[in-house]
Amino acid sequence: MATVSAPTLSPMSPAYRVVTLAIVVVTTMISFESMAVTTAMPLAAAELGAVESYGLVFSAMMTGSLLGIVLAGPWADRAGPLPPLYAGQGLFLAGTLGCALAPSFGLLLVGRVVTGVGSGLVIVAEFVAVGRAFPRELRPRVFTWLSAAWVLPSLVGAPLAGWLATATSWRWVFGAVVLPGLLAVALIAARSNALGHAPDLDEEATPADRASHLRLARLGTLVAASAGVVQLAVHAQPPLLSPLGVLGLLAILGVALTAPRLLPPGTVRSARGLPSVMLSRAVFNASFMGAISFVPLMLSRERGVSLPVTGGVIALASLGWSAGSWLQGRSRRRGPVERSRLVVVGAVLLATGLAVLAILTPWPAAPVWLLGGALAVSGLGMGFGSTTLSVLVLDLAPVAEHGRASASLQLADVLGTVVGVAAATALFAALHRDGEVTAYLCMWAAFAALAAVGVVTGARCAPPSPRDHVPAAEG
Repeated sequence: MATVSAPTLSPMSPAYRVVTLAIVVVTTMISFESMAVTTAMPLAAAELGAVESYGLVFSAMMTGSLLGIVLAGPWADRAGPLPPLYAGQGLFLAGTLGCALAPSFGLLLVGRVVTGVGSGLVIVAEFVAVGRAFPRELRPRVFTWLSAAWVLPSLVGAPLAGWLATATSWRWVFGAVVLPGLLAVALIAARSNALGHAPDLDEEATPADRASHLRLARLGTLVAASAGVVQLAVHAQPPLLSPLGVLGLLAILGVALTAPRLLPPGTVRSARGLPSVMLSRAVFNASFMGAISFVPLMLSRERGVSLPVTGGVIALASLGWSAGSWLQGRSRRRGPVERSRLVVVGAVLLATGLAVLAILTPWPAAPVWLLGGALAVSGLGMGFGSTTLSVLVLDLAPVAEHGRASASLQLADVLGTVVGVAAATALFAALHRDGEVTAYLCMWAAFAALAAVGVVTGARCAPPSPRDHVPAAEG
């Protein structure tokens, strides 16, 4: 790799081409599943008699991802990215097939949890693979490629999913990811030498290392279990003093006490550097994913929009995301301080897009393409902000801590998504009435306000002074 000349250095240079294709295919597979399920889920929920449980489909996968993420970080730091990549691929494909064959909504949720565990393992391992296989100057462009891997599934996958669900069955939407998944495994195996052990990780783990890994696994299991109980309680909305209500309150306390121990110290108060990167990522994901998860339901149930057209609207959000990611990759702002300004730009765009979406929602005459334009602006903000945060993590964390730092970032991703979807689910259950859009208006206005918080946290992503090293996570 060192022999590649600087002028021709790119993710598709011969030394990196297969590795780049491998991680792009993996990302494409996960993104297709995510965007396609978002498009087809209104029909699946209706067929299985679970429209009121709509939000659980997304939160179940996110809960499983929590567990996969916290296991993948120390695993990848100890053994390299290959073992969690292979395990994650296997679980992802098994869970997806389980969803395709599920005869009931309960078994569909089980399949989503298994899929989530697999995706959590894969995504963290991918980040570590980028840190191992690519030099620092190539990483922003690699993350641009990874973000671009969301474009084709969104432009083609989302409308295709709508057509498949309408013309055949929503079950084919899940089955469509099997062949890309098998191709990804073959590509990873072809370049396993470039993704294997890093020289500084070949030594046998010490008892202290093993104890730390077990501790992280226990904490992650507790966070995942607590998050799952919170999702059930939010969905059921039991009386506060009922058994499930009390259990839900204890689960919230468990997440509040445990999750910060898996993130860099100072994340909650937005300390400079890595802590603010993690908090910003959670804010971005809570705002965007909480909002977009309910867009297909609103379009199909309240406006009577067909699923293929709904898929096209979702595609505009991903197209904006890819454009923002491409622009940040071409930006000349290379230092962490300069890149933190791109996060601020992303937060402004995200908040603006969601605010416009909230303004347009009560207007029945608003054309669908205008709603799609608001989502495209939101996606543009995600491309600027979220992708830049991925680059900042690898820039700010030491190489030996890339696995744990990447796991912390993905944990922030999933926690943000869980919080966003839980809030949207609660608002939907409390305020929704057929033919009314009050619930959607309230949730999108709230998420626009939350996205504005990213302006503050994004400005604090600039690192502290060199002598103030911040570890990737406690413990």
